[in-house]
Amino acid sequence: MTAWQKRFESSIRFLQNRFSPEGYAGLHLTVGVLIILLAGWWFGAIAEDLSPSDPLVLMDQRVADWFHEHATPAITGVAKAISFFGSVAWVTVITACLAVIFAWRRAWLNFLLLAVTMAGGGILNVFLKHLFHRQRPVFENPLVTLSSYGFPSGHTMGATLLYGLLALLAARNLKTSNQRVASLVAACLIILLIGLTRIYLGAHFPSDVLGAIAAGSFWLAFCWTAVETLRRRRAHGRE
Repeated sequence: MTAWQKRFESSIRFLQNRFSPEGYAGLHLTVGVLIILLAGWWFGAIAEDLSPSDPLVLMDQRVADWFHEHATPAITGVAKAISFFGSVAWVTVITACLAVIFAWRRAWLNFLLLAVTMAGGGILNVFLKHLFHRQRPVFENPLVTLSSYGFPSGHTMGATLLYGLLALLAARNLKTSNQRVASLVAACLIILLIGLTRIYLGAHFPSDVLGAIAAGSFWLAFCWTAVETLRRRRAHGRE
């Protein structure tokens, strides 16, 4: 047993360090990389099924048609109001306000995290839209009319980045695990609700929304993991 431990000592130490909550390359980095890989795989699985004859695309059309057939003026008004909280205008205003707050407090790592997450996420969304060239749902009497490409949903991806980042920042500063879980659950509900309104309004297919959540999760996890690792490394260097 002693000989076995000596032989694999370096490997055991490496695994212990990767799952340790301490250090700048510990558990947070392991979890972050895992989420990046899972989100990337999820997005890839959705993207590869976007051919016209694929079952996912056929299901997309059925769901879109069902929502359109059951639309009512009252629900449409509520859906548009909820959808606004994922719009470019709203996300930009909140991002700008947060940037001012972080700069005023000299929280430069948070400022960097916000800038890279939101600006980079916006560029990534535009790139993906033009890469896939997927058209939006078409109806005879549409509830909303948009000319840009549909995959992935910009509203949903923006919401994933903004509310996901807010939840992570809140969870880092909250004292109890229940509060941290509540902040993450609230963010997930807001993101899902905004995504659902985009499907209801006929702006996107379900796979556009799911693809946006996957892409947003991928980019958010990448940015958070990178900046958090930098923050921990700086703290470790000052010890």
